[in-house]
Order: sequence, then C-alpha cells, then structure tokens
Amino acid sequence: METILELRKKRALCPHCQTIAHHRWYNRVSGSEIGSNYVNSLAVYFSACSHCDKNTIWHENVLIYPEMISVPQPNIDLPEGIKSDYLEAASVLSRSPKASAALLRLCLQKLCKHLGEKGENINTDIKSLVQKGLPVAIQKAMDSIRVIGNNAVHPGEIDPNENKDNAVQLFKFINIIAQAMITQPKEIEALYASLPAGAKEAVERRDQEKPNL
Repeated sequence: METILELRKKRALCPHCQTIAHHRWYNRVSGSEIGSNYVNSLAVYFSACSHCDKNTIWHENVLIYPEMISVPQPNIDLPEGIKSDYLEAASVLSRSPKASAALLRLCLQKLCKHLGEKGENINTDIKSLVQKGLPVAIQKAMDSIRVIGNNAVHPGEIDPNENKDNAVQLFKFINIIAQAMITQPKEIEALYASLPAGAKEAVERRDQEKPNL
C-alpha cells in the first residue's frame, strides 16, 4: 500500500506534486544519497521527488518543509480508489482544509456505495444504512463528514478553512467508519468460518428453534 511520505521512505505520496513517486534521500552538505540507516549529528535530512524534483526538509522524523498536518494512515481495508482520495485529501490539508474536507466527502460517498448503497446521494444512503441497523455513533460520524464536506463545496455555517481541527477529525472518522463497517465484520467472519462444522451447525439449529410460548 502506498502511503504518505515518511522519513527516508523510498516511495510515497509527494507533498508538493501529490504524485506517488520515488524519493531520493541525501545529505545536503555532501549532496550524496543516503541509506535508511544514515544518521547525522544535526538530524536534518533532505529528499527530492523523482517526479517534480522538489525537495522536502526534515528535522529528525518531522517534516518541516513543506508544511503538512499529520493525519492517520488510511484503513488498510478501504478500497484502493478511496485510499487514493484519502491520501490526496491529506496532501492538500495544510494549504486548503476546505479542499480536503470536500475530498473526504467524496471518500464517504464512495464508501457508501461500497457498503451496498447507490452512492448518488449521501444523505439518502445514510438513511438507508440507518434503516438497516447502522450504529448511532457511525451515523453521526458519517453525517459529520457529509455536513462539513457540503459546507466546503457550498457556502454554509461551517468553514473548514477556519478550523483545521474539524478537517483533521474527518480523517479519523473515515477510518472509524471503515473499521466498524469493513474491518470488524471481515475479522469476525474469518474467525467464525474457522470454527468446527459441528459447532456452526449447532448454532444454526439453535437460531432456528421456535421460542417457547
């Protein structure tokens, strides 16, 4: 899985050009490329993107140029198309929380479709999921992304550019939704499938029994 650029990571999303590319790490003084085990006394490192040739500057393991706001990595079980939008949203967050929120709204729309909804109207999709038993906490996370994302696209009461913390929270919410709706069911199903056949048959007989009146 491709990820957001990290210290001495060879291939990742460039914070300048938003392209997944190879990154060359080097010592600014000597100009020579360095390996993953290289350590210098100033703990200052530089990289150059093979796509746009622009530099990043790091102190220890913190990116200091260009400015980026740290967000969690996308849930590993998110479909690749949603991961791509998530990473793009992360790459523009420091410059435009509004653009980031709009992209995360798109992530939610695609996620609703992945969960079996039409993916045409997020509000309608959430209503349908609620009718199917969507937990209240997940509904609130979805509606938070929907409302803040809508305000990023259309003028409203909430401006993500005025509160970057709101935009950062949306990344966490996407992962919370994916964990609850994709990862947990997958893990539960995998473990249940590994149970002995006799045990599963007993469960089926139990659930088919008519209640005593």
